[in-house]
Amino acid sequence: MSKTILNTKQAPAPIGPYNQAISHNGVLYISGQICLAPASGQLNNADLATETRQVMENLQAILKEAGLDFTKVLKTTIFLTDMNRFAEVNTIYGSYFTGDYPARETVQVSALPKFVNVEISMIAAE
Repeated sequence: MSKTILNTKQAPAPIGPYNQAISHNGVLYISGQICLAPASGQLNNADLATETRQVMENLQAILKEAGLDFTKVLKTTIFLTDMNRFAEVNTIYGSYFTGDYPARETVQVSALPKFVNVEISMIAAE
């Protein structure tokens, strides 16, 4: 099995024993991203909209490093700590796509790393 590890300084450095993304046979698996600002490593979570935008910008930076964009995303997983706030996240999430939306699941969880409100992972293909 050949895999390529992908990391970029344009997205936050991993905060544990994982990489930002792994590519295998033309498929890119992006680790869950939270609202860490890449330059400072600090949380960018003034409100849920800001938090969600930072997550999507982090994902976009990783896609770009792989030579991809949101049109190549096959599947996403959204983790929320409060499903009642799904509409807020969904509006911002949806604005990053051109209408050719990927498959997706959204799951409510009791807590996320650094106690953020949203984390999103992606799978994309060349």
